Amino acid sequence: MPQRLTMILVLAAWFAVAPAPLQARERVAFDLDVPAGAIVVRAAERALYLDLGDGTAIRYRVAVPRADKMWTGWRRIDGKHVAPAWTPPADVRRDLPHLPDVIPGGHPSNPMGAAALTLDDGLTAIHGTTRTMRASIGSAASYGCIRMRDEDVIDLFQRVRVGTPVVMIR
Repeated sequence: MPQRLTMILVLAAWFAVAPAPLQARERVAFDLDVPAGAIVVRAAERALYLDLGDGTAIRYRVAVPRADKMWTGWRRIDGKHVAPAWTPPADVRRDLPHLPDVIPGGHPSNPMGAAALTLDDGLTAIHGTTRTMRASIGSAASYGCIRMRDEDVIDLFQRVRVGTPVVMIR
């Protein structure tokens, strides 16, 4: 009996202090002055908001650029791509020279994941993740892109169009 009570107490204590699971997308109150349908990335929160235009937004947990790759300001979506191939940019190749020239779309090691929304700066995208990179959601880890869970980027992909404004704020 004492062993069972000890186990129950240990489990109760663990559940009491265990971190809450990372929340998936959710509808939240939103009052930032942006055009309806705009995407707002709040880097400090590690969150992307899709403004629904009615005082609410859909909030998604994301990974944002690391400090030396952080950008702020306005962009627009200029492309929507399902399972795109990925060509590592020069700065990624410098850090990871073992990468191939191109990783095919749909390949398990392709960091673009299920879909990508490319931005008009020609350098960055809002995109899915690989299974191993999924753990980066909620951190500042990328070379400039916004990483999302595959299921979340698919949801966002279906809700936005080319031309949608995107703003990154700290």
